[in-house]
Amino acid sequence: MLKVGLTGGIASGKSVVGEMFVALGAHLVEADRIAHSLMQPGEPVYNEVVREFGHEILNPDGSVNRSKLAEAAFGPPGSDKGPARVADLNRIVHPAVIRSQEEWMQTVSLQDPGGVAIVEAALLIEAGAAKRFDRLIVVTCTLEQRVERFAKRQKLGLETARAEVARRMAAQLPDEEKIKAGDYVIDNSGPKERTGEQVRQIWEKLRTAHESATRPAIHPAK
Repeated sequence: MLKVGLTGGIASGKSVVGEMFVALGAHLVEADRIAHSLMQPGEPVYNEVVREFGHEILNPDGSVNRSKLAEAAFGPPGSDKGPARVADLNRIVHPAVIRSQEEWMQTVSLQDPGGVAIVEAALLIEAGAAKRFDRLIVVTCTLEQRVERFAKRQKLGLETARAEVARRMAAQLPDEEKIKAGDYVIDNSGPKERTGEQVRQIWEKLRTAHESATRPAIHPAK
């Protein structure tokens, strides 16, 4: 099985690209969904996050309010706190997420040994998990597109979204650094059709590379 990491900055379009790979036959898991499940009441990660950030991040029913947690980690818009509290959150969440990713990939490997398993994670490189994958795909787009997409997704005004994107990007590696670490880059700044064509081209390369790696060697007769 080929293990592939799919990463990119905030609102770059990783989920859209991931869905395109799934349509072509890939297996996919989203780190954000794993983290969400690990932060359900009663889970060890939930307990540690509440101890670290306080009950102020909780909804009345005891579940984590993700907006309040983001504000506690990143600071309120316009804050100059920097990413210090993000490091605290990542220290708690990342190891557990990585363990879950490994378990998921092991399960996929047993079910589909010749398949391609993709883990989508915004902080894949920052978490030190890139070395766990055979290939790394980086998704990029322009800053203005990030702001517009984030505003639409979160139902925010453009200026509020711009401030939020800026503070979250401060806790992520710049695109230039992610691209240096990647094997493939998908420019998601154009029409969806162009992104889809890039996905198809990379999919063919992934399949070819995987087939070449798993094909038995043919030794000439003596």
